[in-house]
Amino acid sequence: MDSGMIGKIEKAKRYAEERNRFRFNRFDLTFHGDNNDHHVTFENEKFLCDCEFFITHQRCGHTMALEILLKDMIPATVEV
Repeated sequence: MDSGMIGKIEKAKRYAEERNRFRFNRFDLTFHGDNNDHHVTFENEKFLCDCEFFITHQRCGHTMALEILLKDMIPATVEV
């Protein structure tokens, strides 16, 4: 492996540790819940989930788990 690539790998590792460098704008994923899979999206600083709880509360365990996982990588929402 050439020295240029070694330097890029080291830089990538450093970047990956600095979560504040990343800001998600949108994503779409399947969340494997305890009982079912759920479709979760994030766009325009808002989550959407297809679970029944989200429909009535605009937050759910699936979206809150993502808020925790992506802390500092998405705009701040309600304190978890």
